[in-house]
Amino acid sequence: MVEKLDKEYVLQTYARNYVNFKKGINATLFDENEKDYIDFTSGIGVVSVGHGNKKVANKIFEQVSNISHISNLYAIEPQAKLGQKIAQLSGMDVATFFANSGAEANEGAIKIARKYGETKFDSKKYKVITLEHSFHGRTITTVKATGQESMHSANFAPYPEGFSFNNKIDDIYNSIDNETVAVMIELVQGEGGVQPLDKEAVQKLAKYLKEKDILLIIDEVQTGAFRTGEFLASNLYEIQPDIITMAKGLGGGVPIGAVITTHKDILTAGDHGSTFGGNYLCTSAALEVLDILDEEKNSGTLDETIIYFQDKLNEIYQNNRDLFTHSVGLGLMRGLRVKDAQTLASIITEGFNEGVLVLKAGKNTLRMLPPLTISKKEIDEGFKRLENALSKIK
Repeated sequence: MVEKLDKEYVLQTYARNYVNFKKGINATLFDENEKDYIDFTSGIGVVSVGHGNKKVANKIFEQVSNISHISNLYAIEPQAKLGQKIAQLSGMDVATFFANSGAEANEGAIKIARKYGETKFDSKKYKVITLEHSFHGRTITTVKATGQESMHSANFAPYPEGFSFNNKIDDIYNSIDNETVAVMIELVQGEGGVQPLDKEAVQKLAKYLKEKDILLIIDEVQTGAFRTGEFLASNLYEIQPDIITMAKGLGGGVPIGAVITTHKDILTAGDHGSTFGGNYLCTSAALEVLDILDEEKNSGTLDETIIYFQDKLNEIYQNNRDLFTHSVGLGLMRGLRVKDAQTLASIITEGFNEGVLVLKAGKNTLRMLPPLTISKKEIDEGFKRLENALSKIK
């Protein structure tokens, strides 16, 4: 029934699996036949505090029972408090613009960079450099900023000018010219294969850009909100970017994006806006999510979960070296390089049949983004099911 409705009334932009999930409890999902699945995907890194989280549900109910939305023409208390919370957790002197998604956040970051390049120099600077295999969104501008030629379909051309990408961080230096205003990177490339960048190389680049008055934009849409073990991957890499973007896990399932910048006065009234961005509903939910995750971090539970998940992942990697070539990632953003794309597709299919949800990243990476609140019992069961799936492929 769902499949028929979807195919008739929804634009077919996804190759869907038509399982019909009805309920979730933390990292466990249940379909319409009450079959359970261990979720190592969390909605591609979104459901950071688990499915059906009672604290978040209660906060949402409380908020929508009063006000879910007014507009940004009026002060929104939870929005202001969320901005304060983000600044406190980041450890930086920043202000935030709230949007509805990661792509919107990256659009906002590019607008800030472009205004900076127009107003801070005698001659206009507007070019943005990214990295190959990066992913920054699917709007016309962010898809052009994405460093994957396959994403630049002629169907959607012409694209905005001023974007280029390099293979490695070391190549960026030679690509900078007198019109370059920003470098935009992910510290762990998610869609590009769960590939962490080298910490020293990132720190060297950040220092160089600061000296040249070129902005460093860090896309933390996937790495932010404690996904790598710290509030921001930028904290883990010990850098202070000019602009950071967040989304995904920040709202725990409620759509939200955030553009966080040290250039607190660069935008003025009328420069940017959003009808829904930062409304009562999403910012109240995000505040509750960050309170939960902050407590998980401070209590030591998050670090313990990361170590436990990593140990179990390494076990399955070592036991299946005939299928996997490398174990990659940070925190609870993990991946296993698979020997070929066909084997990867089979693992995802057989994993689903065994009741464990996993993802693909890049051409050959098995990606795992479990809820940050996943229990040891769910971790054990998930890897047991994955091992069963692998045994059927060999």
